[in-house]
Amino acid sequence: MQMEYGKVDRMPMQGKGNAGLVESVQLAQLAAHAAGEKKAKEVRILDIRSISPVADFFVICTGTSNTNVRAIADSVEDEVTKQGLHLHHMEGYENGRWVLLDFGDMVVHVMQEDERSFYNLERLWGDAVQIDVAG
Repeated sequence: MQMEYGKVDRMPMQGKGNAGLVESVQLAQLAAHAAGEKKAKEVRILDIRSISPVADFFVICTGTSNTNVRAIADSVEDEVTKQGLHLHHMEGYENGRWVLLDFGDMVVHVMQEDERSFYNLERLWGDAVQIDVAG
């Protein structure tokens, strides 16, 4: 299941998105695991609940090429939606340099190394607590 680049799904959201379906931290761990299965590098989970109303968690990871970034994004989308959760928005898929997947409570950033280094989301969200990625 793939959303069209830049398309926003207009389904109504409760709270930040998926409240009550799956615990947000479990969702973030599931996304991190799915990314790792497609050889994502430097997978990080940031708990942003105490510093932003936008989401509960960011999952950030690095892909090695446009194809790898897309494969990681596809894997995350597939695994998370299998849990009955809904992808609200996706950006950057066609370009394959930085794909953003918005699941409401969790936002996944799949970036190539240059983009990740330049935007340095971990520094930008430096007050966030890093959660261990379950192996």
